[in-house]
Amino acid sequence: MTTKQPQPVFVGGVLIALLGAICFSTKAIFVKLAYRDTPVDAVSLLALRMIFSLPFFVISAYVSSSKQTNVRFTPRQWLAVAVIGCLGYYISSLLDFLGLQYVTAGIERLILFIYPTLVLLMSSVFFKERIKPIQWVALVITYAGLLIAFVGEVDWHTGQNKNFLLGSLFIFICAITYAAYIVGSGRLIPLVGAIKFNSYAMSFASMGVLIHFWVTSDTSLWEFSTPVYLYGLWMAVLSTVIPSYLVVQGIKRIGADNAAIVGSIGPVSTLIMAYFLLGESISALQLVGTVFILFGVLLVSKQKASPATNG
Repeated sequence: MTTKQPQPVFVGGVLIALLGAICFSTKAIFVKLAYRDTPVDAVSLLALRMIFSLPFFVISAYVSSSKQTNVRFTPRQWLAVAVIGCLGYYISSLLDFLGLQYVTAGIERLILFIYPTLVLLMSSVFFKERIKPIQWVALVITYAGLLIAFVGEVDWHTGQNKNFLLGSLFIFICAITYAAYIVGSGRLIPLVGAIKFNSYAMSFASMGVLIHFWVTSDTSLWEFSTPVYLYGLWMAVLSTVIPSYLVVQGIKRIGADNAAIVGSIGPVSTLIMAYFLLGESISALQLVGTVFILFGVLLVSKQKASPATNG
């Protein structure tokens, strides 16, 4: 049943979604560090990320399904959870890892974070949801900030490299599939519960990644150097398990559309981490853009209520 959330609950949801977005943004940093420091390929690195993540999700799925309040999935819900999970964390992640071979962490975030617009458009087109004026304003502010923050990232004269457009295309399609995940999860979470949905969706995605690896790769997962496994473990815990639960809890409290807008903080956190950890430059324009994005997130958090459900 749809209810109105009180202001403290809504603000708490914004903070949860914010922390989840920041944790997720560490993924691009770990991927670039792994590519820089080791010879690992995209599919193997993604497989390691998921094989370290899978035990957490399997245990969580078992616990959530063992509760007395558990409601069994219908066959249609099983299919929906599997499809949505694979879209969000198998297909999207694979495209993202492939794209990061050719573009910087900053460019990756810039392209990927068109997804809030796609979420709003998908919700409007497929579910006839009205886009609120406050959401339009927040989008304009955050995207203006993104444009300012990353205007110096692209070398319009010489380009990044010969595969720059290919990498950008991978990230663009990744944004589309991730937006579909956000929209779909926003519909399923009220029906099946946030923790249960995330546990099963991520388990399906992890299995999809591992099946893809075993079918397409001749590489063994047990012959890498220690740094490769450490990067995979860090990505599993800090960039996958923890933020995935934070994001679904944020969606539960403030709705998919608002969670997507709050997630626009991701490029800013990536920009800062890339400066300190990857040596990527940061300019005055990028700092101005950061202020715009933070203001847009604050504008969303000032709403007094948002549709949410108990799950």
